[in-house]
Amino acid sequence: MPVVVLFIIFVVLLVIAVPVSITLGITSVLPSVFDPSFTVGAKYLIRAMFGGLDSFPLLAVPMFVLSGIIMAKGGISKKLFDVFAYFLGKFTAGMPCAVIVTCLFYGAISGSAPATVAAVGSMTIPILSNLGYDLTFSTAIVAVAGGLGVIIPPSIPFIMYGMASGASVSDLFLAGIIPGLMIGALLMLYAIYHCKRYGEDKEKIHAEVQMLHDKGLLKVLKESFFALLSPVIILGCIYTGVASPTEAAVISVFYALIISLFVYKSIKLHDIWPILVEAIRTFTPILFILAASTAFSRVLTLMQVPQTVSEFILNNFHSPVAILLIINLFLLIVGMVMDTTPAILILTPILLPIVQAIGMNPIQFGVIMVVNLAIGFVTPPIGVNLFVASSLTDVPVMQIAKKALPMIAFFLAALLLITFIPAISIGIL
Repeated sequence: MPVVVLFIIFVVLLVIAVPVSITLGITSVLPSVFDPSFTVGAKYLIRAMFGGLDSFPLLAVPMFVLSGIIMAKGGISKKLFDVFAYFLGKFTAGMPCAVIVTCLFYGAISGSAPATVAAVGSMTIPILSNLGYDLTFSTAIVAVAGGLGVIIPPSIPFIMYGMASGASVSDLFLAGIIPGLMIGALLMLYAIYHCKRYGEDKEKIHAEVQMLHDKGLLKVLKESFFALLSPVIILGCIYTGVASPTEAAVISVFYALIISLFVYKSIKLHDIWPILVEAIRTFTPILFILAASTAFSRVLTLMQVPQTVSEFILNNFHSPVAILLIINLFLLIVGMVMDTTPAILILTPILLPIVQAIGMNPIQFGVIMVVNLAIGFVTPPIGVNLFVASSLTDVPVMQIAKKALPMIAFFLAALLLITFIPAISIGIL
């Protein structure tokens, strides 16, 4: 079966809204259906699916999902926001900047962009709106800053890339720190520009910040201490060698439970069962996509798709700069129409040999891929962050996307810097 026909069927199934896992399963089976001599049969595909799920690093994903949900229900995001609002609130764009920094820290807890948007947005958007900020702007800044959740470690997409490429997950986590901080800083610069241009209600903002200052710094820090400590514990366990990323994910679950149950007392024992149900409902679709994408990637490998694509790009584009720009453009388009997990698992075996052929470090490429797909979180038609943010405020998705365009431009500027300055992502490895 021609590869082009297979990809056309794949795209058509996605366009008519067939679930991604089913689409991957159908396209994995088609070559053997149309060509009985094809080496991969149904039994092999089923073994490939189960084999793809038999992975110790993969266990980190459901654990980080569960940890993120516990912390969202436990009000961790509010504790984080209060401490950043205390320090930044009196400056120009201080409150939007506090939201961005909260997304950075919450991303270091949940590892998920949609989870960051839901947890931070549900708490901060009403606050920004009450302070006089435009509702669409407030929604857009949370939607875009939520994308930092997959760049700042621990990151679920980095775990997926590590599985697909064989790269060290710990190194990927480390490589994501400076790019994440840089993008956060660029978003804050835009927030300052926006607030200087359109103005702020200084009186309302001062009153809100003054309430925090009336509490006193020690009380604000005391209330936020365990929330601020959570990413330190998770990443500290990984980089001191105390725990692997998977073991650190389990530690984060127990930490979230203990803090939410016994320190903040924001959840009760009877809340644990609904939290577990929500975590299972969140992770199960990812599990099916993982299984099906493993089979699909095996089929593509046997059809020599990675080699064909690699030869085509390397034969037609001789400049490393041109090759990297083409790959970035391709990943941006993919991010608009496909979820992060299948995109990483399908495209890594195809694109990684190309960038390695021009001398790029696999760790750097992992950061480039995740940043590209993070931009996809806030670009229609799939843009998951846009839909999550829209569900919080009832602002139409396209209005949020339009307001987010300048912030996406800053994201793209960061992407170019990460692509052509390796030290940004791998300088501290």
